[in-house]
Amino acid sequence: MTTAKERLIEQLERVRRLREERHHVPGLAAAMDRLARWQARRLNGTYADLARDPRYGKAIEFFGSDLYGPKDFSRHDADLARVVPVMVRVLPEGAIATVAKAVELSALSLELDRALVEAMGIGSALSMPVYCKAYRRCANRPSREGQIALVVEVGHELDRYVHKPLLRKILSLMRRPARLAGLGALQNFLERGFSSFASMRGADQFLAMIADRETKLMEAIFDGDPGPFPDPLGSKEDSS
Repeated sequence: MTTAKERLIEQLERVRRLREERHHVPGLAAAMDRLARWQARRLNGTYADLARDPRYGKAIEFFGSDLYGPKDFSRHDADLARVVPVMVRVLPEGAIATVAKAVELSALSLELDRALVEAMGIGSALSMPVYCKAYRRCANRPSREGQIALVVEVGHELDRYVHKPLLRKILSLMRRPARLAGLGALQNFLERGFSSFASMRGADQFLAMIADRETKLMEAIFDGDPGPFPDPLGSKEDSS
């Protein structure tokens, strides 16, 4: 049976391979970065109401900037690769499994983004019609459903762990050694995740809203809706 440590290493290698491949195809990395910015604007619009809510604001910011947004996760990936032995020694198996799922989510998102970029055509300008047409052309609904399910699963596990004082204490004790070892980016990532979920005082409703909205948007696109959400760029196309 595969251990949480082995799953984590497997997902880290998957992410590393995907990131290296981005630079083997001319223009691919830049095109994926443009798509990430476009999708981040979409998320900002979809969850603007939750971002204004004192209960959910920090959680939406965490999901947008650390999991979905146009953020370079290569530093996080490198930090994880270096800190895995330490994490395995001090964190319980379940917590390591959650970290592995978070890395898996990053890998899946990279794969879906690459498929979208290739369906649109590397170098193509981004617009709502172009995006939706490419989304449908990918015909990867099971993977899209899996992405939403994984977001919810990781969220529920984070919510469970923030209520364990010992685990939060361990994370706090790791702060100084992590930063001295050059692992500050990973430490900040973990602390933001814990803090955002702790401030909600229960994440069930939040995660249900995310699952509901993302599922409806996915279904609308696959059903051929020409405008399933407000265009992140209005009438402009992103070719920068």
